[in-house]
Amino acid sequence: MRMTFDTSSSVTLLFDFWEVHGVGGMLLSVLVVFLLTLTYEVLKVSRIWLSKRFEKSPEEPPADMSTSLESSQSESSLTPIASTQPPVPLCTKYRPVFLHCAQALLHVLQITLGYLLMLCVMSYNTWIFLAVIGGSVLGYYLLFPLVTVLTSAAPCD
Repeated sequence: MRMTFDTSSSVTLLFDFWEVHGVGGMLLSVLVVFLLTLTYEVLKVSRIWLSKRFEKSPEEPPADMSTSLESSQSESSLTPIASTQPPVPLCTKYRPVFLHCAQALLHVLQITLGYLLMLCVMSYNTWIFLAVIGGSVLGYYLLFPLVTVLTSAAPCD
């Protein structure tokens, strides 16, 4: 097995059926690897967005004095007082479960894609290596500024 980078247009990537023999095939393979790297960056941003979006629940307004007096029972009052708090919306009730499942799924996809990209780089083809680096740079440059924009939205609309 070759252990130095080369610039040939013949390479086998990931599987036996992905054999490249020629400039056209190499260009197509570079484009596919570049897009896979962009997808990897989208998964990273999605995980960050999810964790920021659901990490804090909206704070409840402090109860004023009249509601706190109504909710406390004295010895002379034996009649039950109905709860004045609204029901918990589904958004906040199932938030931890949804967040955990979504984060786990995105994590598995990100790790799998990361290892596939690492194996592509281990083909020691310079063009494939540059496609991974270029996709990572462009993905980071374009997508990470969106994290601040996307996380500034109100949680759980």
